[in-house]
Amino acid sequence: MLIWDEFLKILKEEAGSQIVETWFKAVTFEEWDPSTHTVILRAPNQFISTWIHDHYAELLKKHLARLLYTDNIQLMIIGAQLDKTNERTIIPASIVQKNNFGHAQAQQNIALHTNNNNSNSNYNYQRHTQTTQFTSHAQPTYPGTSHGTSTDTHHKLSVIEKKTKERTTCNLNENYRFENFIAGPSNSLAHAAAYAICENVGRVYNPLFIYGGTGLGKTHLLHAIGNEVKRQHPSLIVRYETSDHFINDFINCIRFDRSQQFRSKYQKIDVLLFDDIQFLSNKEQTQETFFHVFNVLHEQQKQIVLSSDTFPKEITGLQSRLKSRMEWGLVADIQTPDLETKIAILKKKSELHGVPLADDVAEFIASRVLSNIRELEGALIRVSAFSSLTNQTITLDLARRVLLNLQEKRPEGVSLDNILKIVCKNFSMSITDIKSKSRQKDISSVRQVALFLMKKTTFCSLQAIGSFVGGRDHSTVIHAITKIENLINEDASFAQKIKALEQEILMG
Repeated sequence: MLIWDEFLKILKEEAGSQIVETWFKAVTFEEWDPSTHTVILRAPNQFISTWIHDHYAELLKKHLARLLYTDNIQLMIIGAQLDKTNERTIIPASIVQKNNFGHAQAQQNIALHTNNNNSNSNYNYQRHTQTTQFTSHAQPTYPGTSHGTSTDTHHKLSVIEKKTKERTTCNLNENYRFENFIAGPSNSLAHAAAYAICENVGRVYNPLFIYGGTGLGKTHLLHAIGNEVKRQHPSLIVRYETSDHFINDFINCIRFDRSQQFRSKYQKIDVLLFDDIQFLSNKEQTQETFFHVFNVLHEQQKQIVLSSDTFPKEITGLQSRLKSRMEWGLVADIQTPDLETKIAILKKKSELHGVPLADDVAEFIASRVLSNIRELEGALIRVSAFSSLTNQTITLDLARRVLLNLQEKRPEGVSLDNILKIVCKNFSMSITDIKSKSRQKDISSVRQVALFLMKKTTFCSLQAIGSFVGGRDHSTVIHAITKIENLINEDASFAQKIKALEQEILMG
């Protein structure tokens, strides 16, 4: 199901691919009842059902509620039949709490009920609004055992995690490939460079450094590189790594005095795909270790691909020698996609998920989403989910109704005042000068940039924008917009500067 697939993508980003493989891949989205706001999931057994509601209930509620376009949900997890018994776990949204599984007296907000006397094997479940306890007879059972114990639980968990680790040593998401990455003017350099290194691993653009705002496709490209390298060069060792995991891995190695083993593990890699390197900021020991890993891999002509939300030199708290090495190869940016690229992305996503999407609907959705691709996908999910649940065809009118809030509201922090502050900061100009009647060339040029960005990133009228910037009329704003558009078409460097400003404004 589309919604469940999107939830798994989100969970991979927040909790990691190992968690998804271990606990959620065998779970299915059983039912959504919009009248009661109830989601029903089916787990393969009671053990997985219990573990999920104990540790991931909050994540499930949060993201499924957003994907289903509702404020609040009731969540049920159904365990598969064990010894002709069905179990259901119900999680009322208002009373979910975390607990540690395996403690016989652990307090719960959820009661597990088994209807052993029901000759028809119907499901029997009951909601509880007060705290209950697991007792010995309520412990989850497993195939081949009478009752689950804490030892059983930890043993099974270690076996599952070990098998999962063996399957996912490269940590790649196979859904992220070049075939489903939409290239456009905003990402063409990064896309071309990423594909080039797959055919010439370690010999061109090494390292490749990709930077850009949140949700613009950096992670997709890193995984696409890994999947393509594995396809073309099956013998190479590829590893996708997030900075958070690298840091935690390094900390554990220090605790258990395994620093040399840690370095050796990474130095055996042929292609290292390192995501969000900016999070190594101010972590001196971790940076030191990464520095040595980088040097060894680069000296051996192993491929290194790095991503960040900003240009290498602008990453604060990072050693100068690391910043310098990041610029040894090619630095490519990914910017906010233009309207045409966003429409192409929507059409591709709709094709992949079998969602019929007319051109006018795609254009409408694309025109309403300004910040990033992730938000664009979220809008498509909301429209398709509403269409499916209400059994209505996706039309322009339906999209307008579903995305009403998105249509009327820009991302948080986008206001005329905030735009003016950002523009003035970037051009070292005072707000007083911009709002003044001065016609000095340098002041006038920055003023025109501000007027252009105000029109592009808000729904304010020309008159409102002109009035805000020193009481100017709408013709002045039109002139400024035309002037900046011409400069963008003529000067690639200027166009990049304006795009960066727009991204900074939209990111708040």
